Amino acid sequence: MTIKDRISARLKKLLEYNSVLERFSDITIEELKNDDKRSIIERNLHLACEVVIDVANLLNSEFRLPPEESSKGSIISLGKAKVLDPEFANKLSDLAPFRNVLVHDYLEIDYNIVVDVMNNKLNDFRLFAKKIAEFLQTSPTN
Repeated sequence: MTIKDRISARLKKLLEYNSVLERFSDITIEELKNDDKRSIIERNLHLACEVVIDVANLLNSEFRLPPEESSKGSIISLGKAKVLDPEFANKLSDLAPFRNVLVHDYLEIDYNIVVDVMNNKLNDFRLFAKKIAEFLQTSPTN
C-alpha cells in the first residue's frame, strides 16, 4: 500500500467521523452533559483528531521533515512545509491537546470546549481532508 493509499484511507475515515459529528453540530452544553449523544460525540471527535495527527505524522515521515516533539508540532510542521496554509495548520494544531484531554483527562472534560469544537472545528476537518487530498494529487509521493 502506497503512502497516498494509506493517507487516502484515513481521510475517508475522517470524513465519515465528521459526518457523524455534523448530525450533532447544534448541540448545546446542557444537552451534551445530559444525553447519551455525549459518548458518540466524544468518540468521533477523538477519532477525527487521531486521523489528523496520524496523517500529519505520515506526511512528516514521508517528506523527512524535521522531527517534532509533539503531535501539535507535527501538525504545525505541515504549515511550515507549505503542505497546509501555515495559519490553518496553527489553528488545526489545537486539536492535538484537545485529543489528549479526550483520551487521558476524561474525568475532567470541559464540555464548553467540546461544544466550541463542535461549533467551530467541524469544517476544519473537511478542509484538512480537502487540502491533503489536493496535496497528494500534486506531490511526488509513492
